[in-house]
Amino acid sequence: MYNILITDGFDRNAINKLKELNFNVVEEFYEQNELGNKLRDFDAIIMRSVTEITKEVIDKACENSKLKLIVKAGVGIDNIDVEYAMEKGIKVINTPNASSISVAELTIGHIFAISRFVNISNVTMRQGKWEKKKYEGTEINGKTLGLIGFGRIGKEVAKRAKALGMKVIYNDILGKFEGYDKYKFCKLDELLSKSDFISLHIPYDKNIGTVITKKEIAKMKDGAYLINCARGRVMSEEDLLDGLNNLFYEMEDKDMDTRKRNLKDYLVKNKIILSVPCLIAYDTDSPYISKEITKIEKEIKSVINTLGSEEYSHEGIKFDISFIIFPVSNIKKLREGMDSEC
Repeated sequence: MYNILITDGFDRNAINKLKELNFNVVEEFYEQNELGNKLRDFDAIIMRSVTEITKEVIDKACENSKLKLIVKAGVGIDNIDVEYAMEKGIKVINTPNASSISVAELTIGHIFAISRFVNISNVTMRQGKWEKKKYEGTEINGKTLGLIGFGRIGKEVAKRAKALGMKVIYNDILGKFEGYDKYKFCKLDELLSKSDFISLHIPYDKNIGTVITKKEIAKMKDGAYLINCARGRVMSEEDLLDGLNNLFYEMEDKDMDTRKRNLKDYLVKNKIILSVPCLIAYDTDSPYISKEITKIEKEIKSVINTLGSEEYSHEGIKFDISFIIFPVSNIKKLREGMDSEC
């Protein structure tokens, strides 16, 4: 019987399925300093976003060479030292198909919300205010959506945006995709300058670093909206803060310093930013990981039996535990009544 550790919580149906398949499943979260030692007793670990598999964890786990497989129940794998795991003969797999539609639908939901100021107008309504003239929205029909990243999620977003009458352009590190001629491939600078809405669907790559900085923000057209449903690190939060300061506030340097010290708190509470937790993993229709895990049951057994010798490949698009959505510029009407302490 193979021993599998599940660390970050998991869909009950998926756990029961694994047990039915004769796996010995242990559900337990371990702190970083004890995880490696505990993994010596397991053939595989199934994890989500909280657990981190570092070089140190892998070294401790490999002292008895039992661990052969790391399964990320999700898409992004930047909380796993994949290269080092491979060097140690441990295969890393994820569930790249699990959340594509959920992320795409949430992205479209954000486009609707920010184009009509649904987030902030709902707050002011709860405060007893009727400010319909203050929040002048825009139609998305006929607008241009620029997708940075055209993998599984990007393609699903494009399909839905096209159905809503949007013009879709995209940029991807792999270049133009064959068979998607209804969408236009653009260089990044062209995409930034032409898009009314820009949506990020790319992994964080430490070799590339942050993709959206003050340089890219400066190239965006007046009135553009930026949506990040990817890893938070693909955007520079400090540059976002500087951009908001330049566009909306006249603050002394000491005020900016205060905001930078409390950067995440300020961005989340800012009235012109819509931020939400990761909502994609909790669809009521069906637990999204359950379907994927049962599909890879045979691969789990195969990898364990072959000591993880198969070559690793990953085609997923990473997503973050949070989303930051904000209008980049030309929202002067919002400036009135906005206090500097959001």
